[in-house]
Amino acid sequence: MKSLHRPDLYTWSCFNPTRNIDFNGFAWIRPEGNILIDPVALSNHDWNHLESLGGVVWIVLTNSDHLRSAKEIANQTYSKIAAPLAEKENFPISCDRWLTDGEELVPGLKVIELQGSKTPGELALLLEETTLITGDLVRSPIAGSLSILPDNKLLNRQEAITSVHRLAELTKVQAVLVGDGWSIFRDGRERLQELVATL
Repeated sequence: MKSLHRPDLYTWSCFNPTRNIDFNGFAWIRPEGNILIDPVALSNHDWNHLESLGGVVWIVLTNSDHLRSAKEIANQTYSKIAAPLAEKENFPISCDRWLTDGEELVPGLKVIELQGSKTPGELALLLEETTLITGDLVRSPIAGSLSILPDNKLLNRQEAITSVHRLAELTKVQAVLVGDGWSIFRDGRERLQELVATL
C-alpha cells in the first residue's frame, strides 16, 4: 500500500483497462482499529503490509457498485461491513451497519449522503473535516481536476449537481480521495469549486 498525505492513510489500486482508470481502495490506520474504504483486491505484499499495521475492523462501501473485494477481505479478517442505508433493501451482500447522512461510523469519520448518482444514497466520507473520500459521483480521470459521472450514469442530474455543491461548501477540505482515478492532495476545496463551475 502507498502512503498518502497523512501518515495514517494508505491507498492501493487496480487498473481497469475498459475505463482506462485506476480503481482505488483506502485504509485509515487508527489505534482503535483500521478501516478500509471501497477496497479493491490486495496483493500479497499489500496483505502483509495491512496485517503489519493491525488488520481491519471495518470496511465501508460507498455504494453497491463498489463491492470490489470487500466480501473476500471481510471473510479473511472477520471485519464488519458498513454500507448506504438507502440501498439496504437491495444490497447484494450482508452488512453489519447501514449509514445515512450526518452519522459517524467512528469518531472523526462523518457520513455525507449524496443524491442523484448511479445508486441511491451513495456515501461520501469526511475524515476529520479535511479529507473527503468519494465513491462514484466525484471522480478524476484526468490528473489535477475533478469531474462527475456522465449524464447517462446518473439517476438524477440535478440532484447530483446539488450534492456536488454541498461538497464544495465544505470549508476545510484539503484532500479529495477518489474511488476512481487520481486523488487530489492539496487545495481540494478549490478543485471542488472548479468542478461546480463546470456543471
